[in-house]
Amino acid sequence: MALKIRLRRMGATKQPSYRVVVAEARSPRDGRFVETLGHYNPLTESATIKIDRERLQFWLTKGARPTETVTKLLRRADAASSAAIAEPAAASEVPQAGSTEAGQNEAE
Repeated sequence: MALKIRLRRMGATKQPSYRVVVAEARSPRDGRFVETLGHYNPLTESATIKIDRERLQFWLTKGARPTETVTKLLRRADAASSAAIAEPAAASEVPQAGSTEAGQNEAE
């Protein structure tokens, strides 16, 4: 049984949202699946991608292969999560109003 990690379309007409599922390669797009790993909503301001990384890793070790689209989504999700982690660090580097650097600039 060949397994694929792919998108399953949900939502109303012209309002798509997708679930990331593990399914047999021969089953239809919206047909039977083994497990839901997460969801993807392309219609939000910044596309929402939520995937259970533990279960994803489990299925990858079992031989499931992600489709090209799911691979791209995983890369985007990784980039977004690393950017979200980097932003607070960059914000903490800005001197605060009460710090000595800010006081020296005002005195000069």
